[in-house]
Amino acid sequence: MSVTKEITRLEKSNVKLSLTVPKEEVQAQYRDVLKEYAQNAHIPGFRKGKVPQEVLLRKFGDSLKGAALGKVIEKAVDEIFQNEKLPRNERPLPYSQPVIQEEPKLDLDQDLHFSLVYDVLPAVNVGQWKGLEVEVPAAEISGEDINRELEEVRDRNGFVLDRDEDAQARLGDIVTINYCELGEDGAEIPNTRRDDFAFTLGSRSHAYQLDDDITGMKKGETKEFTKTYPAGNADGDNSPFAGKTLKLQVMLTALKEKKLPDLDDELAQDVDEEFKTLDDLKNSIKERLEKSLALRMKDLKINKILEKIMENTPVILPESMVRAELDGRLRAMARRFGTDVEKIVQMMALSGENPGEIEQNWRSQAEKALHSRFIVETLIEEQHIEVSDADVEKELENIAADTKTPLEEVKKRYEEKDALEYVRDSIRETKFFDALLAENTVKTGLRANYLDVMGKNG
Repeated sequence: MSVTKEITRLEKSNVKLSLTVPKEEVQAQYRDVLKEYAQNAHIPGFRKGKVPQEVLLRKFGDSLKGAALGKVIEKAVDEIFQNEKLPRNERPLPYSQPVIQEEPKLDLDQDLHFSLVYDVLPAVNVGQWKGLEVEVPAAEISGEDINRELEEVRDRNGFVLDRDEDAQARLGDIVTINYCELGEDGAEIPNTRRDDFAFTLGSRSHAYQLDDDITGMKKGETKEFTKTYPAGNADGDNSPFAGKTLKLQVMLTALKEKKLPDLDDELAQDVDEEFKTLDDLKNSIKERLEKSLALRMKDLKINKILEKIMENTPVILPESMVRAELDGRLRAMARRFGTDVEKIVQMMALSGENPGEIEQNWRSQAEKALHSRFIVETLIEEQHIEVSDADVEKELENIAADTKTPLEEVKKRYEEKDALEYVRDSIRETKFFDALLAENTVKTGLRANYLDVMGKNG
């Protein structure tokens, strides 16, 4: 089929693709449809395949034209989009369904004109990306950081024991409770009961924030109390019950405590047979933290530079791409909770959160991530960064060493999952980021602690 096209750029990375199909092609497609109808039509008084053309036209005229029009449009669109020479920035995005503008009419005596509108990759003209100057905080691993990790190791290796029957709950104990909300008449409010909820007292991990109220209770004791929750704050760090007053009933059904092992050589040996002494464990922790900090500092430097580049490189993001990014984040959250998107939205609503407001908060993050990604992909392409087979082999060796897995097993796993191309892309990106750091200046700013740099405070 001989089809001519014209691309018109619209707003927000939209394009209008105008196509023209010569009338001869339209007529040929119409004849094919007419022939197909003639072969298969069942009309009383005529044998199958022997229906006169004028009878078909009288009975199925509109249907014939509709079927022919559909086939012409489908073939024309396929011809354009399946052409390997069609530039990437003229192809519809995978999540942007082309929409026909103004339903075209079939006129056998005229060329067929119709237009599609859809989202495409945005145009990216990267501004200055070399010779920039940014600042990141200074940070190093302290003894406090190592001690904190040691306490986490102790906690993971602790064991849980029942407390005495007449013991009172205290901060740090592991409690199991049954609870519900009560109405003004003291009756249980439907759908508010939950049994066998376990948590560590003082962790503030319970939506009703019952830690202080349960402290001092004994196993088997039931307590009723009225609790007023403070109003939410401007940062959005709000309880689902912010500003509300609730009457609650709580029964303490189990009371346990965690016994932590001593910080000694025996603990180190329990953690890993490679460790002989506690100092071995401390050195391992320090090495791991330093590696994590180094990776984080590199990310901070790269992100700071990319933010500078983004300031002088505007990118108009197509709405369908932003929408896909937001939907992906919602699906990722559902996977973390082991459920589906619909139930996540229900959970948000039940906890007093507004899914629309949450999405709006995510939108700026999604747009920033996409903006940055387009800049990186554009510069990688412009710099013609290559990845050799030797580069891939070395990366697989590093993965094998980090995971303590035989190299052949790592290779087999990546080959079976057709993931070697992802390895190449990762190496290509790493090479680009190394070049980005080399072409720009990173100053060291004020000192910050490890947790702040890693984003684990607050």
